[in-house]
Amino acid sequence: MELVFATHNQNKFEEVLLLIPEHIKLLSLDMIECFDKIEETGTTLEENAQLKADFVTKNYGFNCFSDDTGLLVDALNGAPGVHTARYAGEKKDADANMDKLLAALNDNDNRNAHFKTAIALNINSEKHQFNGVVEGTIASKKSGAKGFGYDPIFIPEGYDKTFAELPLFIKNKISHRGRAIQKLMAFLIEHQLF
Repeated sequence: MELVFATHNQNKFEEVLLLIPEHIKLLSLDMIECFDKIEETGTTLEENAQLKADFVTKNYGFNCFSDDTGLLVDALNGAPGVHTARYAGEKKDADANMDKLLAALNDNDNRNAHFKTAIALNINSEKHQFNGVVEGTIASKKSGAKGFGYDPIFIPEGYDKTFAELPLFIKNKISHRGRAIQKLMAFLIEHQLF
């Protein structure tokens, strides 16, 4: 079975690839030669995920899933939220995003936050949604060289290291995206869709 994961982000693709059984051929947007800019105009993570999945299904004809992820910081009233990737501007610069977030929190004692991933699956003309959440805190400074995005400043609940310091197999087990993918896979297995 071929299934498109609607992303150009190679780090994200490789993370998810480790969570998908070998008998599913996972394809990225680059692999299907989709280089269009898919506008994320939704007001929620779920809407943005659905927009991307719908674009691929409509224009390329593949069964597809897409994700949108947000970091929601309690002390910032849920920001950056749906604007997580573009928090510091349209360049989607991870370091600039983290710097802006750390500056916004400054010396705030409330560092509580959570990551949420929304997945939209379009398969056999049906649409399904799955969510994954991980609670945690924002570190006072960047730490670790693994991962991508906000990983160097997010400490998942129950750990004393950032996602960027943890081995990938642990991150995949406990992360927001890992949890959402687990729900996606359970759905595919339950409905014998591969």
